[in-house]
Amino acid sequence: MSENKSVCEAQVFESIYTNHSKSLYNFIYYKCGNQAQAEDLVQEAFIKMWNNCAKVIFEKAKSFLYTVTNNLFLNEVAHKKVVLKYNQIPVNDATNESPDFLMEEKEFMDKLQNAISNLTEGQREVFLLNRIDKKTYKEISEMLNISVKAVEKRMHGALVKMREKIGTKF
Repeated sequence: MSENKSVCEAQVFESIYTNHSKSLYNFIYYKCGNQAQAEDLVQEAFIKMWNNCAKVIFEKAKSFLYTVTNNLFLNEVAHKKVVLKYNQIPVNDATNESPDFLMEEKEFMDKLQNAISNLTEGQREVFLLNRIDKKTYKEISEMLNISVKAVEKRMHGALVKMREKIGTKF
């Protein structure tokens, strides 16, 4: 009787892993084209299922795994897009600015990059999506599959950390 099966039981969890890990791997590998990334995403999905096993109904375990794996992949793609876009910001070499201003600007940019790299992944993702990609909190919440309140909290945390590191408003 499947309604008595709990995903939290090691044997049930192992049988779910045995029955679905290969097809889940193939599903995400076909999307990303990278074996290591596909393996990581599958493992992360199973970890999420284990950590939330009390909430996952046995009959819905396969659906849960595919949804989580797909969302993890989409989050990685969104993050890479933000990183690439951030790296493509053009650097203007010709300037009429004074050497002092240029030195201060370079120091500030170094501080900014250091501060951004010290944010948590969630804070960095929300900060860059909002400030670089100009996404609204609602758009970010839909992309990351989290609430608008969670986006607000991550952004607040990011701004607090940025102010501590740099000492200016964003």
